[in-house]
Amino acid sequence: MTDLEFDFLRGYLKMRSGLALSAEKRYLIESRLTPVCRRFNLATLHDLVTMLKASRDQSLERAVVEAMTTNETFFFRDRVPFDLFRDVLLPEALVRRAAQRRLRIWCAASSTGQEPYSLAMLIQDAAPRLAGWQVDIVATDLSTEVLEKAKAGLYSHFEVQRGLPVQSLLKHFEQVGEQWRISASLRQMVDFRPLNLLHPFDSLGTFDIIYCRNVLIYFDAPTKGDVLGRLSSSLTPDGVVLLGAAETVIGLTDRLVPHPQHRGLYGQAPSAARPGLTTQPPLPLRKVVGL
Repeated sequence: MTDLEFDFLRGYLKMRSGLALSAEKRYLIESRLTPVCRRFNLATLHDLVTMLKASRDQSLERAVVEAMTTNETFFFRDRVPFDLFRDVLLPEALVRRAAQRRLRIWCAASSTGQEPYSLAMLIQDAAPRLAGWQVDIVATDLSTEVLEKAKAGLYSHFEVQRGLPVQSLLKHFEQVGEQWRISASLRQMVDFRPLNLLHPFDSLGTFDIIYCRNVLIYFDAPTKGDVLGRLSSSLTPDGVVLLGAAETVIGLTDRLVPHPQHRGLYGQAPSAARPGLTTQPPLPLRKVVGL
């Protein structure tokens, strides 16, 4: 692969997925795209670049982008964001949304489904408190391949061992041969949809809680700022966004502000409120007990 071909692929991936690869990532492109070449009967990466330039083969384009997408995830990953949901966000929502009795959650870059299913387990565990409520969980990802796996809800023994408590495994899964399938009731709680965060997503509507963790780290600063600004527009006035431990809004957008008590949690800045809507304090104000 020549320097020109490498630069073409870097630009191609940046434009279609937001992935910002440094000059040191040549090995990553070579290791991940070589199998794509074999799959499409292309002898070399040179042939792959030639094909990408010459045609709009959507299956090839999708394969190239998905091969470069990192889909590392596991159940209750990093635990703190899920404890925060169980102990703070959900109890506060029961108070704040008591009149509407509806809660909307979006898991952006949901990969193979462990994040939204982890939230679904917590919601199902809290079912008595949510009687009569409508809880929507929308989960999106760029990769159609991982979305299909997520919809199937079928995981290996290794995958369910990563972060999933034994009691949750026994309660919410059934064994299918050497794999484990998450219950039908949990699968029905999550609406999986393909979505590229670089594209408009206002059609999804507004959300009370958005999980967008460990995806912005792959974008450059202008792309991060653009996505964060549009995430703000997708929030209810008192809604919140949860980012990954290595991610922040500081220096990227003034439409979201860090929550003073909870790291990784961000609420609407007062100036970000849309016309005609009353800005309230961010959703989680305290740990609520006894609900």
